[in-house]
Amino acid sequence: MDSLSAAFWDYNLLFRSQRAECRDPVALRVAEGAIPPDFPAGTYYLAGPGMFTDDHGSTVHPLDGHGYLRAFRFGGAGEGARYSARYVETAAKREEHDAGAASWRFTHRGPFSVLQGGARVGNVKVMKNVANTSVLRWGGRVLCLWEGGEPYELHPRTLETLGPFDILGLGAGGAAPDGDAAERHRRRRPWLQEAAIDVAARLLRPVLSGVFRMPARRLLAHYKIDPERNRLLMVACNAEDMLLPRSNFTFYEFDADFALVQKREFVLPDHLMIHDWTFTDKHYVLLGNRIKLDVPGSLMALTGTHPMIAALAVDPSRQSTPVYLLPRSPEAEAGGRDWSVPVEAPPQMWSVHVGNAFEEPDARGGTTLRLHMSGCSYQWFHFHRMFGYNWMNKKLDPAFMNAAKGRELLPRLVQVSIDLDKGGACRECSVRRLSDQWTRPADFPAINPSFANRRNRFVYSGAASGSRRFLPFFPFDSVVKVDVSDGSARLWSVAGRKFVGEPVFVPTGGREEDDGYVLLVEYAVSDHRCHLVVLDARKIGESNAVVAKLEVPKHLTFPMGFHGFWADE
Repeated sequence: MDSLSAAFWDYNLLFRSQRAECRDPVALRVAEGAIPPDFPAGTYYLAGPGMFTDDHGSTVHPLDGHGYLRAFRFGGAGEGARYSARYVETAAKREEHDAGAASWRFTHRGPFSVLQGGARVGNVKVMKNVANTSVLRWGGRVLCLWEGGEPYELHPRTLETLGPFDILGLGAGGAAPDGDAAERHRRRRPWLQEAAIDVAARLLRPVLSGVFRMPARRLLAHYKIDPERNRLLMVACNAEDMLLPRSNFTFYEFDADFALVQKREFVLPDHLMIHDWTFTDKHYVLLGNRIKLDVPGSLMALTGTHPMIAALAVDPSRQSTPVYLLPRSPEAEAGGRDWSVPVEAPPQMWSVHVGNAFEEPDARGGTTLRLHMSGCSYQWFHFHRMFGYNWMNKKLDPAFMNAAKGRELLPRLVQVSIDLDKGGACRECSVRRLSDQWTRPADFPAINPSFANRRNRFVYSGAASGSRRFLPFFPFDSVVKVDVSDGSARLWSVAGRKFVGEPVFVPTGGREEDDGYVLLVEYAVSDHRCHLVVLDARKIGESNAVVAKLEVPKHLTFPMGFHGFWADE
């Protein structure tokens, strides 16, 4: 079971295509335990890729796999659960899938892949919006998001694709009262440098939009929900930002009816890539990942022999992590601090995902910010080798995600602490492990969503137990529950040749923060089965943590998902 061959095939089976859809919801068999009577009525949506290999010899990177939305609907009061799944009918999916012949031919390169059976040299179909990264239900709409394009809207129950949702168009009107915000939030370089970047941006925009079909602004796939104000927060950046040493960020806040409440724009003098971000009462918080243009990689990418993402490389030239604290309101910037100057966190760290952030006044009249997140080493992060993708043999090599020194380099849970004085100047910034009891790789930190933007005690995360000799770090096989008040950690793990996905917390409305359940998918790849697991959040670390396991019919077993969302009915 624990051989090198078993590890290789288990890893690759985790990303096996599922061509079948489940349009009519099917009842899930309870394979273990029972759905508890206090489990709320609602739907767990899980986004992720479903199709990796076409019928003409091409295998794409997991990040370029066509979006496949899964939905687990619970009736409440201990009733059963029903499952459905459908592909997101994006423009790329309609072009590449012949429904009549039930065949696939990949024509889009996508940012991370190299085609084998399709056109390579001169193929400018790079922006393959597959709507596979995250999912959201807000204002009665279900949206599937991707990192480089507009989201797609799906029917909340039937999962039928309704079409692209122009969410940035909602923010294009006059609801932004601070029209000169971008100018005020621009940190000035010497005028000659600034003029050169302006000229380069003007030259790049028509090429990126006209040739490569990139939208002028790309919406990030990660959003935030402010439960106190009942707002949805989203952020977009400019297409040319990937290639220039300047980053433009526009933050949008929507009310429960998708009406734009606020829009704030910032221009930062840094070449950054942002995947996840966070917020507090007064700030939008960006942990910057510094990148640079890779000229040899760009040339190889243009030939079609390397993925387009090879045009970028990490920039490890500075031994710190920039943390931008951007004012969420005009009142928040009244202190006079230059918010375009980042707080430089002491260790160099590539930010991956953020679980929570909050700020509190301190005894000296200042403010203390805390961030609970995952981050990895610049030495390990590699754009076009993520997931071990090897476009030459069309396989995924687990060795990249399980390197001998990976324990210290792969994503780990940390707390970032920032102390600001009355004027907003940084007195101190520190980064430490979230738990000294848990030092192994971990990612996808989650909390009880009711505690977003305020002090929380518990963080739940996917984690690696290290029980597999040849897969010690990834894929994850555990959920770790960290008590940030004392640094203690408790673990629940699967046994044998199984893996787990991202944990999602489902609150039950109790008085304690951990009153609720943790949902996650268990992938029994060697048996070609999936189970939705319900854990009692209070009992993680105990033998009876599993409340129920719901079995997905074998012919509907799906590949590993990315990010999910729980929506109460």
